Amino acid sequence: MALRVFACFSAAYCMSYALRSVNAVIAPELVGEFGLSNAQLGSLSSAYFFGFALLQLPLGIWLDRFGSRRTDASLLAIAALGCATFAIAQNLAMLWLARGLVGAGVAGALMSALKGYRFWYAAERQQQLTAWMLVVGTAGALSATVPVQAALPLAGWRGVFWLAALLMLACAAAIWMLVPRDEERAVHPPEPGSVWNGYREVFSDRYFWRYAPFAMVVQGMFISTQSLWAGPWFTRVAGMSGDETARVLFVFNLVLLVAYLGLGAALPRLTRKGWTTLRLATIATVLILSLQVAIALVDAHWGWLLWLPFAAASTGLIVVQPHVCTTFPAALTGRAYSAFNLVIFIGVFLCQWLFGVTVDLLRATGEAEAVAFRHAMLVWVAIQALPFGLLLAWRVQPRER
Repeated sequence: MALRVFACFSAAYCMSYALRSVNAVIAPELVGEFGLSNAQLGSLSSAYFFGFALLQLPLGIWLDRFGSRRTDASLLAIAALGCATFAIAQNLAMLWLARGLVGAGVAGALMSALKGYRFWYAAERQQQLTAWMLVVGTAGALSATVPVQAALPLAGWRGVFWLAALLMLACAAAIWMLVPRDEERAVHPPEPGSVWNGYREVFSDRYFWRYAPFAMVVQGMFISTQSLWAGPWFTRVAGMSGDETARVLFVFNLVLLVAYLGLGAALPRLTRKGWTTLRLATIATVLILSLQVAIALVDAHWGWLLWLPFAAASTGLIVVQPHVCTTFPAALTGRAYSAFNLVIFIGVFLCQWLFGVTVDLLRATGEAEAVAFRHAMLVWVAIQALPFGLLLAWRVQPRER
């Protein structure tokens, strides 16, 4: 039963991560067919995160009221509709709408799983389960690299999205039919007047806000880079072909997957040895920012290798969300996770869009495109350092519950 629950939710999350990342590979196709600027490409890709963020607050209510199975299966059907709409899109506006529908439809892919896992699994397994889910998610990102690049000459990017629509429907059906209903029977729907009071409790919590800006910007920047800007970086800065870029993205995501596996296996031991969430997040962030500086400054054919430890270091950030959200009462689990996810994906939306805006602004000053990308990376390192400093300086502790 435990394996069946995990398999159903992880398959859906695998698909959601593939759709999150696929634009990094098909970006040249979209730019060529629709004539997109960097800002437009960033805005299009970030529409996924806009739809995702828009659903987070109602998602938390639905999870606490209806349970994980019904909520996730219903939303995945919307994601399938978004994929089909993307496949037939004829202009930027239709692409943006379809991408937003996909984001809204997969908004519960991870949160539904984590909400259910808190019911089905022991408390000490929650961070480890988050790591395992991200292993599966990264496998989805792998599937959006070399396999998608190989499929483009055969089916085109539209055919890729028709296939994604069918797979999303299959995931929705599996969750609806195979996930047990005992979590739903255990749900005690909140009173109507208390629904938003729960969010008020979450958003008024100072410990929540100690970590939230950090997650918004640092995690947001990594996800926006992985899901879009890594691809254009390899083609426009490193001068790689489309096939070379797909192979490098495959290796990048493979390293990420292996690092998640290693972290998932190591977390129980690190916890027993007294490693705190703050310690893990601090080490990860110092490495992330240092490597981003190196990536921006190194202009050599081997510079792409710096992206591999960058991927590995980013895995240390995933302990933050389950740590913060499990400080809230069990009745607020769905809303706590959704509120924190809202913060993260607002950050991804802004980072993904504004990084493209930053590149275009630097190009407008006369900089070459490769130089503008490098300088934009340095600008965003400085921006990420601000909430990281707040996390370290603000010593507020979680409230007693």
